[in-house]
Amino acid sequence: MSLDLPGPLLLIGAGNMGGALLKGWLDQGLAAGQILVQDPAPPAPIAILLASYGITAVAAPAMSGAPAVIVVAVKPQLMEHVFPAVARHAGPETLVISVAAGKTVRSFEQHLPGATAVVRSIPNTPASVGRGITAAFANAHVTASQRALCDRLLSAVGAVGWVENEALIDAATAVSGSGPAYVFLLAECLAKAGQEAGLPADLAAQLARWTVAGAGEMLHRSDLEPATLRQNVTSPNGTTFAALQVLMADDGLQPLLTKAVAAAAARSRALAS
Repeated sequence: MSLDLPGPLLLIGAGNMGGALLKGWLDQGLAAGQILVQDPAPPAPIAILLASYGITAVAAPAMSGAPAVIVVAVKPQLMEHVFPAVARHAGPETLVISVAAGKTVRSFEQHLPGATAVVRSIPNTPASVGRGITAAFANAHVTASQRALCDRLLSAVGAVGWVENEALIDAATAVSGSGPAYVFLLAECLAKAGQEAGLPADLAAQLARWTVAGAGEMLHRSDLEPATLRQNVTSPNGTTFAALQVLMADDGLQPLLTKAVAAAAARSRALAS
């Protein structure tokens, strides 16, 4: 089924995340004629994508009426320059979706009419390959149909999970928003450990990369819990068992990740304040 909207969509910011969403929407069949892009200088790959669909990115799009949806996908430090454009274009029926990290619903509401529907969302970088996960929170003015529309738009780049308390966005940011970096670090550390065990650097890197990618794909395809998948590859008193005795010790991986996620969540709260 093609992605359909009740009116135009204005995308403000066509960088990495905005571009990933744009590609997802077009791949899902959203008509290029419904899309307007506000960005003075999109990256070259996005500019090529836009040109292939006949979409022109401009610094200040001219609009004859309010769009059905405004998606704000700019860096947090640029938001103060973007708020006036959002306020200028938003109408009473417009759904505003933010994918800007660290900006609360309240920060949008301060610039918009009191009954504006606003969704704050946090996608992660695997959205660029259609394997993202987005945590989202809707304010009280978002209708059921607008929430469903937001779900369709965000799911164009992966899964969507909703929270009913905006404070949980900070925890979601710490787990999924920052999470890809943790996985990449795991691949780095695994490769380095392989070198310490005597493997050539290039082979250790290849083994680590393919192991992390392959395990992630197994997790993606399986309905089993991660703990079950782990147990399935752990023979009693075998090599994996020996390694897990270290990783699952009281001072092992779990407490370290718990501290890391807590630190990321605290930073997310600080950035939003």
